[in-house]
Amino acid sequence: MAVVALQLGRLGFRQAVVIQNLLARSLIDKHAAKRRPGFHQHEQDTQEYSDDCLDISGLEEVKGQNVVLFVEHDPVYTVGIRRKGYTDDDRDRLKTLGAEYVETNRGGLVTFHGPGQLVAYPIIYLKDFHLGLRQYIDNLERTIVETCSAFGVRAGTTSDTGVWIDDKKIAAIGVHGSRYVTTHGIALNCNTDLSWFRHIVPCGLEGKGVTSLSDQLGRDVSICETKPLFIDAFSSVFKCTVDTR
Repeated sequence: MAVVALQLGRLGFRQAVVIQNLLARSLIDKHAAKRRPGFHQHEQDTQEYSDDCLDISGLEEVKGQNVVLFVEHDPVYTVGIRRKGYTDDDRDRLKTLGAEYVETNRGGLVTFHGPGQLVAYPIIYLKDFHLGLRQYIDNLERTIVETCSAFGVRAGTTSDTGVWIDDKKIAAIGVHGSRYVTTHGIALNCNTDLSWFRHIVPCGLEGKGVTSLSDQLGRDVSICETKPLFIDAFSSVFKCTVDTR
């Protein structure tokens, strides 16, 4: 099985959602057409996925393929479907810090994305990989554990989703699945400014901390250094080849 890795660079969270939705819709339509001959594919024009600051023309060649998007976000706090308890006052408070605040359809509660964080959004058809959603999340956790191991950092999993080093979270996971197609994904702290997390209870887990690869190793660990190790681990865990573009 082949997966295309697209490097999107520094990008706003809302723009990344536009790209995810476009590619997810194309993958859903592709497999719907296989199941139902004569199926009329969803019209994907620039009106539905419009963004005045976003050029999506280069995505045409990967529509309908299994893709992993790599991105580094501007500072943003995102809240998942378990957003009960987060008020307009919370939103306004976080926005005064200089970050965006975005409500999403991913699983989980609140987390932070920002510079120095490797964010990967797999848009894949789970049946191609013989996975259910829970197995998929397990695979994402294993991928991050193997990535950390490549640095000599011993990380693991608990009953709480994500990847941990003792009681500190080094990577958050929040996904959405529709018709066996995934969106959203993982965020691995490389050389992230961890002070952003002080203003929230990450993922709603009281008494837990956050850490990063740089924090663990006592040196600067960049996204560029981390990404190829993550791709190698993803390829191994998901038993696929990764075509980096």
